Amino acid sequence: MRRLLHRDKNLGVDRAVILPRLYEAFERTAYWVEHETFAPDEIGARFHHALVKVHPFPNGNGRWSRLMADVLVVGLGRPRFTWGRSSLRLADEARRAYIAALRAADDHDFRPLVEFARS
Repeated sequence: MRRLLHRDKNLGVDRAVILPRLYEAFERTAYWVEHETFAPDEIGARFHHALVKVHPFPNGNGRWSRLMADVLVVGLGRPRFTWGRSSLRLADEARRAYIAALRAADDHDFRPLVEFARS
């Protein structure tokens, strides 16, 4: 029972690799920007998804990763994302669409996430 109280509770990666995974996400994103691998909106969506997957904080990961994606796309000359024009805190249709878009991105289909970010 004592072991259960000390196990890793992070929803993302194991806490021992949070920092390396964040560095990887930033380096990969910098490469995409430098080489124009994807359109700016897709780079922002991919960056957001990578940060959500790492899940570095106990709470607020979605809000933080959306803010980071907004900062990135604005830096790339695009308007900030609208993220379904919702706070995404309530279990409403917008949140369900957001979660579905993240799950599609888990399967390497970023189109729904880009569309949701701009909806």
